[in-house]
Amino acid sequence: MTDRPAADIAGSPHSGPDGIGLRAAPPHEQWHHWTELDAASWPERIERNYTLVPTTCFNCEAACGLVAYIDRDTDEVVRFEGNPEHPASRGRNCAKGPATINQVHDTERILYPLRRTGERGGGGWERVSWDEALTEIAARIRTAIVEDRRDEIMYHVGRAGEDGYTERVLTAWGIDGHNSHTNVCSSNARVGYTTWMGHDRPSSDFANAEVIFLISSHLEAGHYFNPHAQRIIEAQQRGATVICVDPRLSNTGAKADHWLPAWPGTEPVLLLSLAHLLLEAGTWDRAFVHRWTNWQTYLAKTRPDLPPTFESVEVALRDAYARYTPERAAQLCGVDADELRKIAAAIGGAFGRFASHNWRAAGAGNLGGWQTARCLFLLNVLTGSVGTVGGTTGAGWHKIKPAPPLRPPPVGHWNELSWPREYPLSHHEMSILLPHFLREGRGRLDTYFTRVYNPVWTNPDGFSWLEALSDPERVGCHVSLTPTWSETAWFADYVLPMGVGSERHDLASFETHAGQWLGFRQPVMRRYAELRGQELGPDSRTHEFNPGEVWEENEFWIDLSWRIDPDGSLGIRRWFESPSRPGEPISIDEYYEAIFTDEVPGLADDAAAAGQTPLEFMRDRGAYAVRGDPYGHHERVVQPSQLAGTVLGDDAVYRPQRDTIRATTASLPPLGDGSVAVQVAGAARHGFPTPSRKLELYSTTLADWGWPEHATPGWIPSHVHWQQLDLAGTERILLPTFRIPTLIHTRSANSKWLSEISHRHPLWIHPSDAEALGIEVGGLVRITTRIGHFVISAWRTEGIRPGVVAASHHMGRWRLDPAAASDGARGSGSNGDGGGPRSWAGGPAEIDLEGTVWRMRRTGSMTPFASDDPDTERVWWNDTGVHQNLTFSVQPDPISGMQCWHQRVHVGPAQADDRYGDVTVDTARAREAYEEWLAMTRPAPGPGGLRRPLWLSRPMKPQAEAYRFDV
Repeated sequence: MTDRPAADIAGSPHSGPDGIGLRAAPPHEQWHHWTELDAASWPERIERNYTLVPTTCFNCEAACGLVAYIDRDTDEVVRFEGNPEHPASRGRNCAKGPATINQVHDTERILYPLRRTGERGGGGWERVSWDEALTEIAARIRTAIVEDRRDEIMYHVGRAGEDGYTERVLTAWGIDGHNSHTNVCSSNARVGYTTWMGHDRPSSDFANAEVIFLISSHLEAGHYFNPHAQRIIEAQQRGATVICVDPRLSNTGAKADHWLPAWPGTEPVLLLSLAHLLLEAGTWDRAFVHRWTNWQTYLAKTRPDLPPTFESVEVALRDAYARYTPERAAQLCGVDADELRKIAAAIGGAFGRFASHNWRAAGAGNLGGWQTARCLFLLNVLTGSVGTVGGTTGAGWHKIKPAPPLRPPPVGHWNELSWPREYPLSHHEMSILLPHFLREGRGRLDTYFTRVYNPVWTNPDGFSWLEALSDPERVGCHVSLTPTWSETAWFADYVLPMGVGSERHDLASFETHAGQWLGFRQPVMRRYAELRGQELGPDSRTHEFNPGEVWEENEFWIDLSWRIDPDGSLGIRRWFESPSRPGEPISIDEYYEAIFTDEVPGLADDAAAAGQTPLEFMRDRGAYAVRGDPYGHHERVVQPSQLAGTVLGDDAVYRPQRDTIRATTASLPPLGDGSVAVQVAGAARHGFPTPSRKLELYSTTLADWGWPEHATPGWIPSHVHWQQLDLAGTERILLPTFRIPTLIHTRSANSKWLSEISHRHPLWIHPSDAEALGIEVGGLVRITTRIGHFVISAWRTEGIRPGVVAASHHMGRWRLDPAAASDGARGSGSNGDGGGPRSWAGGPAEIDLEGTVWRMRRTGSMTPFASDDPDTERVWWNDTGVHQNLTFSVQPDPISGMQCWHQRVHVGPAQADDRYGDVTVDTARAREAYEEWLAMTRPAPGPGGLRRPLWLSRPMKPQAEAYRFDV
């Protein structure tokens, strides 16, 4: 409490008992010494003294701000609340943020480095020191590098939670070893947006929009749903129209002004019908389309019969989309034609202020789902709502990724285990196919890191992952960097405890609204020690301040790199050497001080004005709003100095002169195309990062790389298109991807509050389908996929369209029965009570294999257990869900590489011997499915004999020479 005047969230002053002011949050200037009354002791007035330290949430990708409350009397973190200094979350958090305290004090977390004893997956572990782990792992990596087996080193990350740190590490090692989760998440949307505007993600100015168009439950559980939800609701309260396209009545659909439960995979038809109506009514922004699209190329490639003038564009567009009438959309999509007309009228009246978003959902679920993003963004282009107040723009304009110090040059080779020739346009690595590539002998892994990633559980075809991870010939050494046990970590050789959101350093910046910001995640107890006067030398390590010996990846990679190249002979050590202390490793403070001082516009000046160094400023606030105009980047004029060494081409694009191009031959284009500007209205302007520097109504990249029939926004019927199913029989469409707002993938699994809120995921099924299929209320259902089946309980609801069933993807966690674990596995948690690893969300299970058929059966349910936390004995729920992803084959879109998650399934009552949670999979069938989908691709080489278009983004983009096949 404080006696200073205060304000609530809305900004109006309030006064509490005894005249003490009430606040939404403690004022920043009192964070180091904050006193408040203990709410649990009321009416007794007991004061608690805290130091508040900011950090960043790590329980989803939004990176909202948190403040840790550290009790100054006990020196313990007691809770987390929102950080009001954070420009995106603005002091507000969803349930996942405060639940960070559960992860800090989780009695079953991994606290010390562990090394496997016995066979993989057998449950045998022994504690080792960090020194032993670093030495042994570094020796393997050094040997592989010296023997030029660089492609045998791979780092596989889920949601990284940081920007560029580990990519820099791998580049310094000289390996193309980065792998990611992106093709189980967002590859389709990325390809759709990239082929329009060069940016692979949209950034919507929801706060100022007049019409907000959401595909999926974005308001409640979307990509950056807390920062987005705040602004969507604020806009709706000011009169904005909210439209939600989702076959499931999510909370977003219930809140929307228009809910359109379209058949899965028909969303592009719905969107093109809206484009048809805009063109028909003439309510489209001709001036913007003329100025900022490559309409000349569009006409030349699609309608060479028309005069090459802009007047022909309207004729061509109306002809192209003439068949997408509201009536046809109503028939194909299952929505109301008149409602589409109302929506089109609203969109047509929102010139410049049409904000839209699609990320997973329709894009992630369907073959050709990347066209959903192409068709949705077409509406932004037609209404001129790109880069405008209330419109949608590229993520790169609302995100900052500051360059790190000591930047090594790009690697000079190409790793086909991650970037195979079959998928030259994929976004990003083809990670879901790794087990199949290893089985085929395309390569092997000597040292394989998994971090914030649980492929056995998260990915489709998890038993194929188990086969790969269990075979030392395919994976020589698996190192799991994780705060807690997971299905994948159980099959590792080393399990190394890494920090949760309050125990690590990271930078994060995302496109949450119209503006740039940078968040700084930091180990709060390390900062607390510093504030209490402890001297932190360059040799101090975060695991000295965290629970047990929990570390962070930043320092781990520095120390591991130093051991890989202790004498500097490999050329690696120099990228991790202190600039001020030659011969010593760079410290974390030196690393971030350099970034904050030199690479974040305005930060150094604002820090100086506050009487602080840039690093101190960020440690004190946890986030920084970068000043600047977030709109109209494409219109900005490029200064003559920036055009030096460039020439204006026939296509009005400024590119480097030939003698400045870094290339191996005259025919090899420059890295990233080299373009810097486009001539528009008599001036050189920034434009968009595409080959034409304009919005590409016609994608020359798609055409040149073998897909000319899909070069313009259009519809590709899904692999689960409803007209191809036997809906009169037992076939239905399964949606396995929808989120709920309280959980996120595997990161939130060991949070007791979140598990208590959300611990079951019944199958959503419409009553008419339940009746037709003989599914009882709450009855068990067998869902049969191409490669197996699973057994789940039913929930009858009219909140899903008939013909579609759905189950959230968050649950179904399991752990091998502790009774089957060896003695070496016991006590690996913090309580050391002799039991195997427990969880708030994972039920015990057993797995058996007969030939190529895997079976998993639950051996128990969630039950109370004894630990240092008395709440473990208060567990009242027993359900932990069903692991449905095991039964899905890999189904990568042949263009984007995205896993097409939606499943064509047979739905029926459980059979006599079925039990809840049963899973059966035949990996031989999984391989057949893999081969079938692989045959749909159109492999590289592309133009110029390249592996991939040079202009497309790629994590750890290598040198231009690496893009050419060795022929």
